[in-house]
Amino acid sequence: MKTGPVTVLHIPHSSREIPADIRRSLVLSDSELESELLRLTDSYTDVLYDCGQAAKVVFPVSRLVVDPERFLDDSEEPMSKFGMGVVYTKTSTGRPLRRSLTDRDREALIEQYYNPHHRELTAAVSSSLSGHGRCLIIDGHSFPSKAFRYETDLSPRPDICLGTDSYHTPAWLKDLAGELFRNAGFAVKIDSPFPGSMVPLTYYHTHGAVYSIMIEVNRALYMDEKSGRRTAKFEQTKNRLKGVLVELIDRVSGM
Repeated sequence: MKTGPVTVLHIPHSSREIPADIRRSLVLSDSELESELLRLTDSYTDVLYDCGQAAKVVFPVSRLVVDPERFLDDSEEPMSKFGMGVVYTKTSTGRPLRRSLTDRDREALIEQYYNPHHRELTAAVSSSLSGHGRCLIIDGHSFPSKAFRYETDLSPRPDICLGTDSYHTPAWLKDLAGELFRNAGFAVKIDSPFPGSMVPLTYYHTHGAVYSIMIEVNRALYMDEKSGRRTAKFEQTKNRLKGVLVELIDRVSGM
């Protein structure tokens, strides 16, 4: 008997929470930190991605504490050259973020925040595989309407970016998601401005029944990027997104 949802909805960057001990290690003033959180937080995505048909795994603290979507090994992580590997040492503008970070400090942060989150995500994927023989991971993000300094893709930004993985995003999934979003009136690009999609390392490029697609929503569709407040378009965007998610999950569940 099939039990539980086939889909895991992963929300890694919605939180602004920075524990007090971590705050003391950051060199930014309160106003500077607020600006950085506004730039780097995928604000409201824990609410925007609203779909009861999926198990939801939300990272509980800010990515400025630890980024759960980075590779642990900086040699494998492209963003580490900007000081934004698994534990950021620089801000999005290239300024120092933290006081000196020892290897012991780094490992302690990973053990306290990164590893438990990945165990939770892996368990959710394993549950879907046990119940259905397959799992669809939807990696839920948002992106700013204007590129950051370190981004190389400066082409016009779409409403929706679909990020894919060569192993875990089969052509039918990419095509289906693109079709559903376009039918809902969204302008869509594939892997632009951001490629890739999250898969737990336990299954990464080893288990073909784990499907994954990243969905990035342009922040201009739902929030004021200067103030961080929701706009009047928030509920409309949320409902349109939910309609696509429900259809996508129904299609995969019915396979």
